[in-house]
Amino acid sequence: MARDPSSGIEIRVLSRRGSNVIHPVDIDTPPFLPSPSPEPVVYREIKHFKKWVPWLIPSFVVANIIMFGITMYVNNCPKNSISCIADFLGRFSFQPFKENPLLGPSSSTLQKMGALDVSRVIDRHQGWRLITCNWLHGGVFHLLANMLSLLVIGIRLEQEFGFVKIGLLYVISGFGGSLMSGLFLQQNISVGASGALFGLLGGMLSELIINWSIYANKLAAFLTLVIIIAVNLAVGILPHVDNFAHIGGFLSGFLLGFVFLIRPQFGWVSQIYAPPEHSTSPKPKFKTYQCILWVASVILVIIGVWLCSYEGLMQMITVLGAITCPVSLLQDGAAKPSLHIVWTNQIGNQFNLTCSSNGKSNVYILADPSSSQIQGLCSQLCN
Repeated sequence: MARDPSSGIEIRVLSRRGSNVIHPVDIDTPPFLPSPSPEPVVYREIKHFKKWVPWLIPSFVVANIIMFGITMYVNNCPKNSISCIADFLGRFSFQPFKENPLLGPSSSTLQKMGALDVSRVIDRHQGWRLITCNWLHGGVFHLLANMLSLLVIGIRLEQEFGFVKIGLLYVISGFGGSLMSGLFLQQNISVGASGALFGLLGGMLSELIINWSIYANKLAAFLTLVIIIAVNLAVGILPHVDNFAHIGGFLSGFLLGFVFLIRPQFGWVSQIYAPPEHSTSPKPKFKTYQCILWVASVILVIIGVWLCSYEGLMQMITVLGAITCPVSLLQDGAAKPSLHIVWTNQIGNQFNLTCSSNGKSNVYILADPSSSQIQGLCSQLCN
């Protein structure tokens, strides 16, 4: 279509097979009106799925690094050891590789700073060590491995769920890992944030399960996470690695993830934010399986809190096949009572007793022994 500028007449060209004819046609053209500009689209952030700015996890990383620096300052290797590694660092230099292959302080310094020592927790009522041990590290390699993992795992979780939920998940999981470590490893001290880290991994797994309908690639995400957890647990087989803290932290985080990280289904959220003219039949906030998992996890968490009490701890020790053995130890010329855990294994009249505090084990042949007899034997064993 073309326009003749002299006549103001539009000319339409009709193309037909065999002939081309041009017909002048007079058309009334409407005046040119500018098209109305489209209204700008306003986007609202849905609070149930908004992204948080992570600051708590980086703060945890900084706190762990500062605590390691303070620990090395207190350690003061040049003053307390014959030889040190990296002498140019002065009192921040490291213990010899033979004593600490992780490039860190001595065991006595870690114990002084708050490492988990079960004998001190029980005998001297220093329960605070169950928390402080999570902020100490055995060396530079230990610190780097944990802090890199914390940044990779923790920042993503804090972005998704906020600092309150992830902070509680981190701290409580670390406490759960310390409890598990204290129950099964009583001969050595324990330090590190591994229990709390495994709690975050457990929380990621339970979050994936309880919010299963939200994820697009469900199976791929599940398999990836399971492989990561399995590889990290396999590392616990290595010597000097406290796998009980890993397992305790993972179980704590797994249960807490069902409680803290549950999300409403998309149908309910879209219903809340939809305009009135698009109203549909009301949908529940959570699916049935989410509610079941949440209630079951709350019950298990309450049981876990009870087990953390003294009565619950003694009951759990009994269920696990152990007894508590009061032993009087001579300290500073005076007899001081001490409580030890002794693992028992009975086959007929044969009793195998193992004192967890010193690792001593012995087999006794007893015919229907009384509890006082067993208490006397375990006292001898732990002394």
